[in-house]
Amino acid sequence: HDQTLCLELAKVLDSYPSVAILADEIYERLIYSDSGKCPCFAGLPNMFERTMTVNGFSKAYAMTGMRLGYLAAPARLTKAVTTIQSQLTSCAGSISQAAGVAALTLVPETEMEANIEIMRTKRDYVIEQLAIMPNVNLVVPPNGAFYVLPDVSAYYDGDDTQLCIDLLKKKQLALVPGESFGAPGTVRISYATSMEELKIAMGKLKEFLEECRGEGR
Repeated sequence: HDQTLCLELAKVLDSYPSVAILADEIYERLIYSDSGKCPCFAGLPNMFERTMTVNGFSKAYAMTGMRLGYLAAPARLTKAVTTIQSQLTSCAGSISQAAGVAALTLVPETEMEANIEIMRTKRDYVIEQLAIMPNVNLVVPPNGAFYVLPDVSAYYDGDDTQLCIDLLKKKQLALVPGESFGAPGTVRISYATSMEELKIAMGKLKEFLEECRGEGR
């Protein structure tokens, strides 16, 4: 969400002081807006003492296998969280912790910025390809992360799950049904892969949808 929407949410929350906020900011370094910055909800007026900010290294630093994340919150909240967490996972592995320190201290900002531009190029390519596919509508182009959620409800009578199953069987292309994210009639496409793979994938999707049209689906 942009700064304006976050401020509007914070204003509403002002009327509910007993509500705690859990802010997932895992994609804060993968932003394509002009400012290139993700609003920090805890930094908004009156929100610091109520907000638990979740973040990690899996997205921005591509460290998915390290399973390294963190929570930043006021002491009264972190004390309760650590009481539970200590009985579940104890702590992050020492190798993962060392990798996290390396990411924060050795990866230059220029490399992070270059990575964002690479992801922006991939995003733009996927959006361009979706635009030429019949009866496919991308309602909200992404301004962050590395997913798109196009509307394909014109096919399969909106059954996105069956569409994904048949797409996998016929074209060996795996997409995730939007119903899993509360958005039936859509599919989730990740562009966190090479441009070569993306070209193959988008070509397969276009071919599959054209075949569906020919079959009256």
